[in-house]
Amino acid sequence: MEWKGVIPAVTTPFNLDLSVDLPALKRHCRWLVDRGCTGVIVLGSLGEGGTLDRPEKREVIRTAVQALEGLGPVVAAVASLRTSEAVDLAREASDVGASGLMVFPPYVYRGDWRETREHFGAVLRATDLPSMIYNNPVAYGTDVRPEQLLELATEHATLVAVKESSTDVRRITAVRALLGGRLAICVGVDDAILEGVDAGATGWVAGLANAFPKESVELFHLAAAGRRAEAFEVYRWFLPLLRMDTSPKFVQLIKLIQAETGTGTARVRPPRLELEGDERAQAVETLQLAMHARPSGLPRS
Repeated sequence: MEWKGVIPAVTTPFNLDLSVDLPALKRHCRWLVDRGCTGVIVLGSLGEGGTLDRPEKREVIRTAVQALEGLGPVVAAVASLRTSEAVDLAREASDVGASGLMVFPPYVYRGDWRETREHFGAVLRATDLPSMIYNNPVAYGTDVRPEQLLELATEHATLVAVKESSTDVRRITAVRALLGGRLAICVGVDDAILEGVDAGATGWVAGLANAFPKESVELFHLAAAGRRAEAFEVYRWFLPLLRMDTSPKFVQLIKLIQAETGTGTARVRPPRLELEGDERAQAVETLQLAMHARPSGLPRS
């Protein structure tokens, strides 16, 4: 697979009883790819992977693979507190047809580099699937520095990409300077996509693309083509929504936007709760203002 273009981190839809709505997931994954996304990532932070049990995770991956029918890759996020479970999850993802893995650092425990390296290494050795390291020190407290990525890439041929979510665009240039083209670089925070592409990123693990896939694809293509003035016009319009991706309640916010645009529901699994009161009203107002200010000619999802 190629780690290029807009690859949404897909939200997981739930039924009224909060069981996973697999038919809705299947429709959503296909809808995203039909609108120009190059693939999907399931079971990530936005997908509430930490609230799903093992059988549910397996079915989510299987359903996404069936939905795309070879039209694009399905990347499975691998996250666990326990290294042995992460290894098992990677193997299950391979068994049900995933095209690649997005490997998280261990949940909860923030180990030193020796421990983190061993965790990543165990998962990278578990399958032959091409894999992406997820670097998000803001959310998970583990920062994989460029020289550490080089160490991992030297040891493991299956490591082919990094999702850079440190919010520091200089990390992208640092990774490129040290590793050249050895790793593909994907922007992992929505409100740094234009800067990230300018710095050399080739992919975008996108959040608001769950509700606005065509708009996200258009922004990415304009940026990648160097059409900066046009890209910035779309970016300026999109930014109030894209910033929701970096809020502590990004899952609730993005799912609310999906509900308001008819592209999903606002249901989340506890301990998360749906937004209400002023929080909800402010998010809806942000969406309404954005829709009113939408640039003419921008593709509609």
